[in-house]
Amino acid sequence: MSRRRVVVTGLGATTPLGGDVPTTWAHLIAGKSGVRTLPEEITSQLNVAIGAPVAVEPSEVMDRVEMRRLDRSEQFALIASREAWKDAGAPEIAKERLGVVIASGIGGVITLLDSYDTLKTKGARLVSPHTVPMLMPNGPAANVGLELGARAGVHTPVSACASGAEAVGYALEMIRTNRADIIVAGGVEAAIHALPMAGFASMKALSTRNDAPEKASRPYDLNRDGFVLGEGGGVLVLEEYEHAKARGAKIYAEIAGQGLTSDGYHIAAPDPEGSGVTRAIAIALADAGLTPRDIVHLNAHATSTPAGDVAEAMHFKKHSVAMLHMLQYLQPNQ
Repeated sequence: MSRRRVVVTGLGATTPLGGDVPTTWAHLIAGKSGVRTLPEEITSQLNVAIGAPVAVEPSEVMDRVEMRRLDRSEQFALIASREAWKDAGAPEIAKERLGVVIASGIGGVITLLDSYDTLKTKGARLVSPHTVPMLMPNGPAANVGLELGARAGVHTPVSACASGAEAVGYALEMIRTNRADIIVAGGVEAAIHALPMAGFASMKALSTRNDAPEKASRPYDLNRDGFVLGEGGGVLVLEEYEHAKARGAKIYAEIAGQGLTSDGYHIAAPDPEGSGVTRAIAIALADAGLTPRDIVHLNAHATSTPAGDVAEAMHFKKHSVAMLHMLQYLQPNQ
């Protein structure tokens, strides 16, 4: 039996460069930066004064009553999902064949922190009854699932920077294994708040190039000093190929394969040998039936941190031959 193919039929986003996909893409290829100086109320106690908030506030596109029941991350999820669903042509599908996989590395942290402030200053009676649904990490996926009536499964991978990528991979497998025909998948993050920023700053993970925000994140540069904390959401509509073709859907791309591994090395630092990355790439290539020679672009992690960039660069330099050998091992008949 041939494997079910999975394609992308819808795109949605709200980012520091724009409130939708066309604007984000236009500003991206024009080289525009979404990094800017943050309000002093956020950064007054920090050595970091810059961040990358969304270009279009949710209040500009959402009803105020609706917003009151949603954490900022959930607002981003709905905004991006609505655009992606519309872009896909709002397909008619049995709800039992529709799923949602939207990831978040940290969830509703702003709701959590603001609610704690309310508890301490105003008392328990004024803590919103919506607090728990707003702060839970699966809140973004749950709200999108409720809006679309998805019944094939609503899931939330949580694995730090890899969360969004894992969401797409999980959605890929849901369609491949015939759990669903369409999955709304992606990732959201909303953590521009003094406490998360203080934590990242203490790790020396954030750039302190406050005098030149647009030049702050400099992956692989000799003078790199960390990343910039941003926010937003990106969502794809993934669809089984024959299903998409039958309804005449616009197809952007095919997701040919994936590879997931773990380093087992450190809670934050990458394995300096890069073996986990090597295995993940080799598995993804084998899953897709490709070789390294077929690849024309690598979307690196590129955190702009001193340790992270070195490990990643060393991996690509040191393990290119190892990937070829491992691919041969995984595909002995090819």
